[in-house]
Formats: sequence, C-alpha cells, structure tokens
Amino acid sequence: MMTITREVRFSLVPLDQAAGPVTNSWAGWPTSGALVPHLAFRATVSGPVDPRTGLLVNAALIDRVVRETAVTHLRRQLTERVHSPVQPAGVLAALWRATANPLQDLTLERLELRATPYLRYAITAGDLNMVTMTQSFEFAAAHRLYVPQLSDEENRRIFGKCASPNGHGHNYVLEVTIAGEPDPGSGALTDLAAFEAVVQKQVVDRLDHKHLNADCTEFADLNPTVENITLAIWNMLEGALSGVRLHRVRVWETPKTYAEYTGP
Repeated sequence: MMTITREVRFSLVPLDQAAGPVTNSWAGWPTSGALVPHLAFRATVSGPVDPRTGLLVNAALIDRVVRETAVTHLRRQLTERVHSPVQPAGVLAALWRATANPLQDLTLERLELRATPYLRYAITAGDLNMVTMTQSFEFAAAHRLYVPQLSDEENRRIFGKCASPNGHGHNYVLEVTIAGEPDPGSGALTDLAAFEAVVQKQVVDRLDHKHLNADCTEFADLNPTVENITLAIWNMLEGALSGVRLHRVRVWETPKTYAEYTGP
C-alpha cells in the first residue's frame, strides 16, 4: 500500500480575518501579525498511484480539503466555545468525518493534530474511538557501553569510543505515547498535568543528570544502549498510568538515532 502524508499548518485567526489568498503555507495560513495559536494537521492518505503522473495525490488537494473542513470545523469550535476548553482528543473524530468524505478516491488512514511542537494527538482508520497522545520530554545522562563478559578489545570493536572507561553523555529526547477513548463528557483523553507528573517522577527524575551505569539500578547488569534504555523506560511507566494504556516509548539518543518499543 502506498501512502502520502501531508502537513497543513494554519493559524487560528478570528473567522472574519480568515479570508484571503494563501500567502505562506509553509509557515501557516491565514497570515496574521497578531499573537494567535499556530497548529498543524498531518493527514495520511492511501490509494493507487497514477501510472501516468506517478502521483498518489496532488498535495494541494489535501491542503484544500483540510483547510476547508478540519481547520474550519476546529476554528468554529473554538469560536463557539469561548468559555469552555476544546479538548483535541474530543474533537478528532469529528475532524476525521469532516475530512474523509471530500478526499475523492483516496482513503484517509491517519489524522494527527499537533497542538505544540512537543504534543500531538492522532486518530487512525479502523477505530475512530481510540485516540493517541504523544508528549515529549528530555533528560541528560551519561553512559558507557560495555559488556563485562567480553574482553576490552571486543568491547572496543563492538562499541567503539562508546566503550571509553569514563563514558560519555547525551541529551536524550523521550516521546511517550498513550492511547485511550476520550471522556464522553469533557472530551479529554487524560489529565495532561497528571500524566506529565507521572513521567517526571517515574522516568526523568530517575535518569536525568545520572551516570546510567553507576547511578541507576536498572542498568546495574544491563548495558545502557538506547534500545535497553527504551525498554527500561517502558517498564518504569507500564502500570503507572491511570485510565489510559501505554502505547509506545521512543527515545532519541541523537537527532539521527532513536529506538522505540510498543510492548511485548
């Protein structure tokens, strides 16, 4: 199956200011010099590739459909509910229904709403009641990659400079994804502050500014590779969350390398 994902960036200017040509779709449209929220949708569609053009879809079609349906619907929700918060998890199903129908012969596979660069909500085909939420965290830690059962020479051959006796450090970025059904009343998937507090206590406080080999019992007999760090974080969080299930843990060791785990 071939899929295409398109990100549509937009600003939530008031309705009476939303008209006009698209002047900068890269940075978000409609253009506004005022301080207004800027969000983004990522729509993933699937379908047959046109043998003549080589295109699955013209990206401009996705832009137009998302702006005319999902963005308009969300802006209307925010305008009408000035005194009550709009929960992203609670409106995703409605945004999906608004977006899916005008996509011609394409199948909408996934719709993601990026509330901030670090917080996103998503819904996928097959279960429109299930919403995922991904939040990013960070921690700094040192480690040494070394297996005591191997010789120093073997460790250097396998791990290179990462086997240096005093170790080295990383600024890790942690993405935790949870899944569940939004509350039918409030539309919230979870209490975001409470969720962040759990991750802070269970993971960040235990790993941040630590030498993983020397300071963390989780790695006393476990080589702290990014794969093992990811698995250890899963185990720290599994069972600690209330009302939702742990869906995925992703750990970026560098901007070029991440490991992720979705459970046994």
